[in-house]
Amino acid sequence: MAGMRITHLGHACVLVETVGTRILIDPGAFSDLWHGTQGLDAVLITHQHPDHVDPEHVPALLEANPGAVVRTAEDVHQTTHLPGAEAATPGDQFTVGEVSIDVVGGQHAVIHQDMPRVHNVGFLLRAEGEPVFFHPGDALDATPEGVEILALPIMAPWSAMKEQVEFVRALGNPRWSIPIHDELLNDRGRELFTRQIGNLTGTEIISLRGGSSRDFMR
Repeated sequence: MAGMRITHLGHACVLVETVGTRILIDPGAFSDLWHGTQGLDAVLITHQHPDHVDPEHVPALLEANPGAVVRTAEDVHQTTHLPGAEAATPGDQFTVGEVSIDVVGGQHAVIHQDMPRVHNVGFLLRAEGEPVFFHPGDALDATPEGVEILALPIMAPWSAMKEQVEFVRALGNPRWSIPIHDELLNDRGRELFTRQIGNLTGTEIISLRGGSSRDFMR
């Protein structure tokens, strides 16, 4: 397949397919669209919160994909047992097939000063000749260079729209932004957030609700 195919499988879960490689990021409990996914080469988990890794169903996902590389923020094992998982720490770089993956970030965004912060890592995916994709997890402080497709969290207890706008700008206004982390919004709220962020940044908002896919090419 030429290009990069992105499928939004609900909330923060995204399937990236490029150069013959299938990578699933953040299969959480706020969606079941990813249940039963097979043929995966990697499963990546940005942090331990259940809307990003579903303790009940992810073990079955891994059983159905025994050859998949599993990389997670280093404290995910505290909440979910994932056999064969390896810790991904900021500064790491690894490859899955022909996809190079950089690990960035470090900590989850502050929800409230009285709530302890957990580890959070973002994943930057690159393949020769294909667009660069970035999933930041639940933090807006890591701004790697060269991002062309952004999985953009648009609604969370830890963020405000002004922060999302500045995040997109700090990334150099990626060509495309795919809204994720959106299950706390109704359709009217999604439209408001995405329209305002698009207008203020110039990034093209690509909504892939309900398991929709789109192919992206440079």
